[in-house]
Amino acid sequence: MVGREECAVTGSQAPSPPPQVADGRTPLWRGHNVFRVVTFLYAAFWFFMSYPSYERPWLAAICFCGMAVWTVFTVWRYWTRAGRTNRLVAADVVVVNGLFLLNEFILTEAQMGSPDPSVVTVWHSTGVTAAAVQWGVKGGLTAGVVAAAANLLVRGRTGSDMALDTLLLVGVGLVIGLNSDTARRSTERLAQALRAEAATAERERLARSIHDSVLQVLARVRRRGSELGGEAAELAELAGEQEIKLRSLIATKPETTEDGETDLAARLQVLRSGRVHVSVPGNPVRLSEQLSSALAAVVREALANVDKHAGEKAQAWVLLEELPDEVVLSVRDDGPGIPAGRLDEAAAEGRMGIAKSIRGRVAELGGKIELDTAPGEGTEWEVRVPRVREPKRRRGGER
Repeated sequence: MVGREECAVTGSQAPSPPPQVADGRTPLWRGHNVFRVVTFLYAAFWFFMSYPSYERPWLAAICFCGMAVWTVFTVWRYWTRAGRTNRLVAADVVVVNGLFLLNEFILTEAQMGSPDPSVVTVWHSTGVTAAAVQWGVKGGLTAGVVAAAANLLVRGRTGSDMALDTLLLVGVGLVIGLNSDTARRSTERLAQALRAEAATAERERLARSIHDSVLQVLARVRRRGSELGGEAAELAELAGEQEIKLRSLIATKPETTEDGETDLAARLQVLRSGRVHVSVPGNPVRLSEQLSSALAAVVREALANVDKHAGEKAQAWVLLEELPDEVVLSVRDDGPGIPAGRLDEAAAEGRMGIAKSIRGRVAELGGKIELDTAPGEGTEWEVRVPRVREPKRRRGGER
């Protein structure tokens, strides 16, 4: 009794949530914060050294105080993941460049034409690093171009030193942006792997529970019903079909890969039952999540039509073929078939199930669909869909 109770408690435990994935860009944000503090200290040194020579020292003091307040505020906000919002980073770029443009009214004409540092100095580039970490290459390049334009506007001249500043500002945005994009993709892939691992663990837990309870009951009902005969035999047949479906569900693992693809073959195997026979390649047929879901929906709709129109005893066969450039799906049954013109009549009467659910989905995927049927010879749907979606070029491919 003790052992059984322990097993029951273990089987009823709630699944543990997948571990949270840390933002892969966090080290870049830490580096940005350190860089901002260091460049502020550098700007502070030159501020006190050059203070007497500024044209408007009082405005320089306001600019320097604004840099200090903004440095403390952004370092505090960027320290946590919740504080790294798009709105704050956009404001960061605006504030940093706005403070830099104040040098137009702070520096003297001689300071403007010389390579002497401004009040903001290299602290100006921290707006570029923030945008690059947050938005990747595009954000880094955009912020770098904006910062370089502000620098040229304030200095009002060109030269080798200005070209070097421009190159450094844009280059910093590019390099850090590339690192940010790589870190973001790594984080997303790690999160997908952890979700897949958690889903697999939950699936195995449910499989053990189903195997120890539901499947045993269904197997017993099937055996006992077959022995009794009569109506009990019908219940046994139904129990046998459900047993096959559950075993197929347990055996298949339609997980999503790092690239967002799923195994269509695994999804179709779940449809196997006593009346539905599924034949798929031995290797996984990995397609995009959207394409895989749409094709699985087409097959389910075709099988629903078999149940509705082919009779309770009709058998159905699902065949999946993977070709280099396309995927071929066929759904065949041994029912009475569809009389000529019946689909057109149904469409005229407003019953658009086949037209919308099957033909419509295939058309959206840029594929082709063929119907082969005749009275007394069953029905076969053959769907051909390109592996790479090309809806505009293949829109007219339906037959």
